[in-house]
Amino acid sequence: MTKGILGRKIGMTQVFAENGDLIPVTVVEAAPNVVLQKKTVETDGYVSVQLGFDDKREKLSNKPEKGHVAKASTAPKRFVREFRGEGLAELEIGQEVKVDVFAEGDIVDVTGISKGKGFQGSIKRHGQSRGPMAHGSRYHRRPGSMGPVAPNRVFKGKALPGRMGGEQITVQNLEIVKVDVERNLLLIKGNVPGAKKALLKIKSAVKA
Repeated sequence: MTKGILGRKIGMTQVFAENGDLIPVTVVEAAPNVVLQKKTVETDGYVSVQLGFDDKREKLSNKPEKGHVAKASTAPKRFVREFRGEGLAELEIGQEVKVDVFAEGDIVDVTGISKGKGFQGSIKRHGQSRGPMAHGSRYHRRPGSMGPVAPNRVFKGKALPGRMGGEQITVQNLEIVKVDVERNLLLIKGNVPGAKKALLKIKSAVKA
């Protein structure tokens, strides 16, 4: 069954397992999400649920936004994302989705926007090898050959320096170590994309 929630990355810490193992975990704050819209095969051609997370001030929202959330009788939301899957069909518009949809031991996929690294060279950006760093070598950290002579151009997709990071990344098959219902927290084993306070989309693992 598909389950999903939107949350915010708080940071990382460590917890001890019962057998004494030290587990690195990411703390995700997932305040109650509100179901804003349901999509069905009849109306939209596929099944999904639209969730809203994190209230924003009335002043910052426009009329269509206010009308959209009015159907769910809730405040305008800063983040609105869609979760596809048959398992979400029983949710109703206006219903709250809380962290207790997940349980300890659940396997999830976490999607977020990775940290932006700015303009980087091809070694850091693509993992290319550098040349010898001896004095005689005149080739150190450059991208290398641009391709064969014959086409008289550089092919699309050539690994070159440029902006790195700031992309949507999904980390798969992460385990939920703890669910804190009182404080709306999820502790997820390992690391997840994004900087602190970044939006995260947590859903049941596709490959689990």
